This record gives sequence, C-alpha cells and structure tokens, in this order.
Amino acid sequence: MPAVAADAMVATSHPAATRAGLRALDRGGNAVDAALAAAAVLTVAEPTDNGVGGDAFALVWEGGSLHGINGSGRSPAELGDRAAADDGPNSVTVPGAVRLWDDLASRFGRFGLDAAVDPAADLAEAGLACTARISHKWAQATLAPHPAPALGERYRLPELAATLRRIAAEGPGALYEGETAAAIARACWLSEADLLAHRSEWVEPLRRTYRGIEVCELPPNGQGVAALLALALYEKLEPGVHEAVESMKLALADTRAVVHDGPLPADFFAERRLAARRALVRPETAVDLRFALPRGGTTYLCAVDGDGMAVSLIQSLYGRFGSGVVAPGTGIVLQNRASGFSREPGHPNALAPAVRPFHTIIPGMLLQDGGLLGPFGVMGGPMQPQGHFQVVSRVVDDGDDPQAALDGPRWRVEDDGVVQLEPGLEHLVPDLRKRGHDARVDDVQHAFGVGQMILRHGAALIAGSDGRGDGYAAGL
Repeated sequence: MPAVAADAMVATSHPAATRAGLRALDRGGNAVDAALAAAAVLTVAEPTDNGVGGDAFALVWEGGSLHGINGSGRSPAELGDRAAADDGPNSVTVPGAVRLWDDLASRFGRFGLDAAVDPAADLAEAGLACTARISHKWAQATLAPHPAPALGERYRLPELAATLRRIAAEGPGALYEGETAAAIARACWLSEADLLAHRSEWVEPLRRTYRGIEVCELPPNGQGVAALLALALYEKLEPGVHEAVESMKLALADTRAVVHDGPLPADFFAERRLAARRALVRPETAVDLRFALPRGGTTYLCAVDGDGMAVSLIQSLYGRFGSGVVAPGTGIVLQNRASGFSREPGHPNALAPAVRPFHTIIPGMLLQDGGLLGPFGVMGGPMQPQGHFQVVSRVVDDGDDPQAALDGPRWRVEDDGVVQLEPGLEHLVPDLRKRGHDARVDDVQHAFGVGQMILRHGAALIAGSDGRGDGYAAGL
C-alpha cells in the first residue's frame, strides 16, 4: 500500500535515511533539511552507489517556482596528453555532492550543513547492519575498498566519519581545500586547483507536458532529456509496450548523440523532428538501433514539507565504488565519472579540459495546473530515463498510485538491442519477438532500478518506495 501523510513526507531507499529525514522535519526543518539529512546518511548506508566523493543533482519546488541545481564536477583543467579511463586515477572528476549540499542548505534550508552531516558521521562511526541488497552489490563490486559485509553484519567507516565531522565543522572547504583536497589530488589526476575551482550551477529545468501533466528534468549534461523525448514520441503513438520500447530506443539514441556539457540542439524538440522520428516506429517491425549506454549505480530520495516545498535529489559514484580509488586517510571513495566521456572522435561529449561528462543521474518533478504534483526518480544508470518514462506513464495513463507505479514490472532496453523484461511481463515476450525484438526475461532486480515518489493527493500526500530497494516512505 502507498504511504499517506497529512503534512510532510520523506521517501528513500534505506530505512536509516528515511528516519534521518523524518527527524529533521520533527526538529522544525523543511524539505531541504530533510533531504540533506537523508542524503548524508545514504553515503554511509549505501556506499556502493554514492558518497562524499561523488556528484549530486536536485530539483526544488519552493514558493511556486521550480529551481534546478547541477552538482557535477569537471575533468582536470590541465590534461596534457592523458586520456580518460573507465576506473582508477584517470577516471575521477571533481566530486560535487558536498558543494551542492551546502548550496541547497544556504539557499533554502532552515538549518546549516552541519545539522545534515552530523547524524551521518555518528552512523559511520557507530556502524550499521548491512542489508541484503547492499551486501550483494558490495560482494559483486570488483573495486570495493573494503571486504563485503554479510547480510546483517555491522560495518563501520571510521575514516569517513572523521571526514564528515570536518565537513560539519568547517563546511565544504573541508573537502575542496586543505588536507583533504591534497589527499584527493595525490590519489588521482585532479589537482588541488581543480577542487578549489569547483562550483555548482543553478540551471533552468526542462519541461514537457505529457497528457496534461508537466514533467520536469534537468538540462544536459544529464540524460533527463531522454525521458522527456520518449514521452513526447509516445504521446502521439498507439499505446502499447512495442510503441513504448521503440520510443525509448529512439530517445536513448538521440540523447547519446548530442548530450554533452552544453545546450541541446535548437530543434531537438521541434515538432517536425519529433514527427520524423515518430514515423520510424512501425506497428509490426522493431527499429534496428545500436547505441552506447552508460553503466553505474545511484541513490535517489525525495521530500515534501508542510509548506509545500518539495525536493528531488539524486547522488552517485557512478560505478560500484566509483573509480575504486580512495583518498588516503579520508575514507572518501572517488567517482569514475570521466568514464562517461565519449571515445568517438569529434563527439560533442569528448574529453576536454575542465568540462563535465555525460551524466546519468536525473531527479524528476511533476507539476499540474501550475502547481506541485510531486517529486519522483528512479535510479540505476541507463535505467533512469527508462524508469522515469514507465513510472510517469503508470501514474498518468494508468492512474496508479505512487507505490503501484514503482512496484509495477518494468522492461529495459539494452545497448545491443535486447529488451529485458521482469518476470511480471513475461507474457509480452511472444508478441515482442514477433515484431522483431530480442525480448528476454531477466530475474535480477538491480538493473531495473529503484525509485521513490511523493504526490499531492487532495490536501494530503501519498507516496511510494520501490519494493526493489530497502527503504520506505513515511510522513508526519
């Protein structure tokens, strides 16, 4: 069943994070304070997927306006003849999460950054019992800096606890300058100057209306545009899984071709171009498309408070334990976002000095009649825009509540053209194969993403937390 609350709500993928968000609300904090408390705890509770050494993006609805913030970091300003790697020291970009936390707290929060980070430091020091999902992902991670804890085993991260305490006491400078910055620079190809120069960017969100609901995503360098494009294509096609899959394939291919650290082509959502792409969808034949898809893991959360402020926040190390590089003495696992640069010569997303790579993490927000409907997101590398597309369709087209929309079985397009389906969609395999899809059933949950959603329902809030995760939605 969905969670229902009268005033405020928090939804995350881990119980400790949801509790941290609720405690912030109980103390008089707003949705930003709750989201930041949860985000900091998640760096301890889900270290496989996110951390102080990663990036973060967010959407905030406040006072009738929507605000976007891009907290992704850049490549080294001095590259020389070095090339980006998939992992290791040359895969690291500047970590942006901590700066984004501070920017959100300063602009919208009632508390300071210390109030969000202190509980996470306490948790890292005291330790917590490992969930089945995190234990399994940890054990599968080839670059894990620590042995994987077993299900229920208590693990502690004392060096990370000390770093979090420094951030709480000193602010973001504790990461971007001084001893910690020097330790990061010694461990990878970034310089201390790269870290000192980092800033978040406040951006204007992208908006597209789908059957009367405004779907909002952040602009590039993120891939949220893929979800918007798939919805724009699908809206004028016959409803069906074949048509949905084809719309998503076209959207993923177009996104990978153009998204970089810069604006979209001016005609990207022009109706003439959309009509031409839509015409490629044939009722009985699958489009043969191949495109490179990113990989990686992510953590998503959302919060809404009694004043109507809403936060959609996502943060990530990209690969499991990111680059596999730990800044000595800090407990900070550094992300491997530089692996998101294209290796194709002349591609707009090619590696260059001090630029941000193609990014997977995408927070979402739904608006209706000019007001808030609610925040949502689905984490999981290339599954993220596919999850956004399917969850929005379930809410808008099928009338599902947030929990039903998140728990419904999903399909997933792969870069080799394979269409993977969860067991609940196995009955669709014969028809998809008949239309030319290489459709298969996949019973491993991780690759289908984990989502959260909070929606306004009259005077109340109704929320869901994906059953594929460990968390829950709860409110006041």
